Amino acid sequence: MDTKPDTIKVSASHREEIFASHANLYVTVKGSSIVSSNEAMKKAKEVNQFVEALTKFRLSPEAIHLQGVRLETAGGALLKSSSAVYRLKIKCEKLDRLADIMDIITEQKNATLERIEWRYPEEEARERGLESAIAKGKAKAEKVAASLGVKLLGVYDFIENVFDQETPVPFAPQSAMMKSRSMVAEEPSLNMDIQHSKTIQVNVDIWYRVSSLRSL
Repeated sequence: MDTKPDTIKVSASHREEIFASHANLYVTVKGSSIVSSNEAMKKAKEVNQFVEALTKFRLSPEAIHLQGVRLETAGGALLKSSSAVYRLKIKCEKLDRLADIMDIITEQKNATLERIEWRYPEEEARERGLESAIAKGKAKAEKVAASLGVKLLGVYDFIENVFDQETPVPFAPQSAMMKSRSMVAEEPSLNMDIQHSKTIQVNVDIWYRVSSLRSL
């Protein structure tokens, strides 16, 4: 029967706040005509006007994607007069341009900003956190071993857990943004925080094999 070697267990963690590197904006555009596939970007009047406004702002056409089309019919019947709602995804690589892009959205009467998806450099932060937590754990284990008068022989077991917590940011409906603009023209038109962050925490539990504890 295998027996567990003499071990000591240490726990350590690293906590770091990281900021969003880019954002995806999800927008719906109500159109007066039905055009399927990516042809809607050029042939659906309202969508085309919106796309042109974004590209005039020097946003790359590749950053604008049509995700889907929802038909709106009267009484369940598909008519020539039926309208459609186009769902677009806009990738904002440079967050210092986010406020301007949102201004363009609010200026389009048929466009509505539904939500913003913040994206983070999480992998790099997790790697840094793991390295830091392991270093802290090793230093702690060396202190414990020295206090007990034993030597570290190697790692017996290792567990890692990663948690992230996104900082909540109040999001104002687009109607509230437009109301704010009409009330105070000289003030910024956006009623939301465009700086976003989240906290990454890496926890490690490490069991170190040590020289015999039986004589202690």
